[in-house]
Amino acid sequence: MIIPQTTDNFEQIAATIKRGGVIAFRTDTFYGLGADPFNVSAVQKIRELKGREDNKPILVVISDTDQIDRLIPNRSKPFCVLMERFWPGALTIIGLASDQLPEQLTAGTKTVGVRLPNDDRVRALIAACGGALTGTSANLSGQPPARTAADAGEYFRNEIDVIVDGGAATSESPSTVVAATTGEIKLVREGVIPWTEVRSALYS
Repeated sequence: MIIPQTTDNFEQIAATIKRGGVIAFRTDTFYGLGADPFNVSAVQKIRELKGREDNKPILVVISDTDQIDRLIPNRSKPFCVLMERFWPGALTIIGLASDQLPEQLTAGTKTVGVRLPNDDRVRALIAACGGALTGTSANLSGQPPARTAADAGEYFRNEIDVIVDGGAATSESPSTVVAATTGEIKLVREGVIPWTEVRSALYS
């Protein structure tokens, strides 16, 4: 089922998430697979849909910074600096995960990557769904990311509950991913935000 991303449909979308369903939705980069990050079976379903490797965590997108304590209650100084400097924006920051997050999300790493999207409509959708959603790309592992609702449908036809059509993705790159669990940061993936810009925010 493909439905437009309108506030009129938020109740239906939120109900899907609440009952443990999986949606596809446009993030501030590409389309992602959304589920309640605290729901073990929903997160496991995403892993199975994508063919996600067992050792790869699943990132989470949030509606506002008030949500971060639920996910990463103890944050390093670099994490806080980067959060202040780049959020909302296409920087996924990895920190030490809350004990309440399922291993299906953290993949046994005890860490989780979190992003506050730089898109008002995306944040509104996430807020309607409880403030936090998984945001791993809506594609099979190793395949190109879904840029439209139709792309997501091609990958997961009849396998997910709802595809939310938020229009075509405008980003040409995924988010930049940085590990900031300690006093030193590490580049995991360079994307929209250059690594040099991330480093300069801490070390210039």
